[in-house]
Amino acid sequence: MLQQTQVKTVIPYWERWMKELPTISALAKASQQKIHKLWEGLGYYTRVRNAQKAAQAIMENHEGKFPEDFEDILALPGIGRYTAGAIASIAFNQPTPILDGNVIRILSRIYAIEGDPKDKSVNAKLWQLANELVTEAHSIRNPKSAIRNCSFFNQSMMELGALICAPRQPACDLCPVNKICLARLENRVDELPMTAKRSAPTQRHFRAYVVEEKNRFLVRQRPAGVVNAHLWEFPNIEILTDGKAPNPFILDDSKPICRIQHSITRYRITLEVFRANGSGEGDWKTMTELKRLPFSSAHKKILGHLKS
Repeated sequence: MLQQTQVKTVIPYWERWMKELPTISALAKASQQKIHKLWEGLGYYTRVRNAQKAAQAIMENHEGKFPEDFEDILALPGIGRYTAGAIASIAFNQPTPILDGNVIRILSRIYAIEGDPKDKSVNAKLWQLANELVTEAHSIRNPKSAIRNCSFFNQSMMELGALICAPRQPACDLCPVNKICLARLENRVDELPMTAKRSAPTQRHFRAYVVEEKNRFLVRQRPAGVVNAHLWEFPNIEILTDGKAPNPFILDDSKPICRIQHSITRYRITLEVFRANGSGEGDWKTMTELKRLPFSSAHKKILGHLKS
């Protein structure tokens, strides 16, 4: 859940998830609708489908116990080098490096690393530094056996980046390593890391239709292999740049019942919602049934509008 999502957003999702699916076995056996409903609103739904695939792989290949070996963790669906390193170090105190946005920013500033972190050579250097540091943490022997050096070190790096070494206006005066930070000593904190400029967001315009008949609403499930796959939505069409769009329904009123602004990756989406009459592909569901279905974020807002 913490991949691409902030901690404060994740907490209530995590609590609901653990209440409904407290074990690897429960996740492996859960229905697609259940896991998507529990994940509803977090976005990047491939993550939850991979989580279930990983749970199923653990049940099949590891007798239901989460593997501790880095390579075995890395082999699980949806887990890459960073996530495998985070799990191995934080959960099992192994000297495996991590490199997320926070750690990239810290290392780029402390060592004044030139170049875009996404470039192959720069990225390799950052991974090497992260590996050297966690290995050094592992080598430190502390008489208090409860001290988990690798776990604490990697968590500290992530926290330092999240709370102190922020992308903009970092709290350098509070930083515990400010005396060795080359970017601060050279007055280059704002320059590093040298990330590429983001391209301008793309504007997209959609129209959605609320079609109601005998207290049932027309909805459809998105197919596999597309954005928001397997989630439910109200019928909708994209309005192209010329303003033209096929109109499969007869509008009840020319005014939208609501207008929703929504963002997905680099897209800035305007969704106008109209009541309409007609029929089309999909399923007719009562309001009670709709509440049990997982909706994409924008269409969940439509449902919320209807419920209110």
